[in-house]
Amino acid sequence: MIVSAEPDAPILSRLRGGKGELSLTVRLSANSKESKFFGMLRPSFPDIVVPDGAAKPLVNQTKLWEEEVCHQRRGLPKVTVTQLGGHFAEGEGEGRIEISAINRHIGVPVPPDELTPGIKLDPGSDSFGLFYAFRAQTRNSRLNVDLKIYPIDCFL
Repeated sequence: MIVSAEPDAPILSRLRGGKGELSLTVRLSANSKESKFFGMLRPSFPDIVVPDGAAKPLVNQTKLWEEEVCHQRRGLPKVTVTQLGGHFAEGEGEGRIEISAINRHIGVPVPPDELTPGIKLDPGSDSFGLFYAFRAQTRNSRLNVDLKIYPIDCFL
């Protein structure tokens, strides 16, 4: 998982060098014959420093979860970012930005900072291997949460 800001994000234009924290909720469902996992992951990241530009992430790549059992013939886990919250400030009480983004739900008014999950990104590879990537993006605060799923071969 990586958290980044769009070039037009308010925190980049108003709070460069400021500090803050983020927390998010990720719903994960990974089921197979050998293993069943469903849960809400709630990682938090204190002491984030707002970078000088969009080229640097707010949160560097972090592992959220790894399957503990080797198994065959299972699809990819279903992963959804359901909530992103936090705050950033320039100094003690000076310019402050609150972030509270959630997904849209049927029968509930659209949230002011809507979190749009499940934006499919192109597959790729990095130092950890091949991956499938998905993005959740906030509408007003212009933050991205990129989730990468790495299929790892196991030999039974």
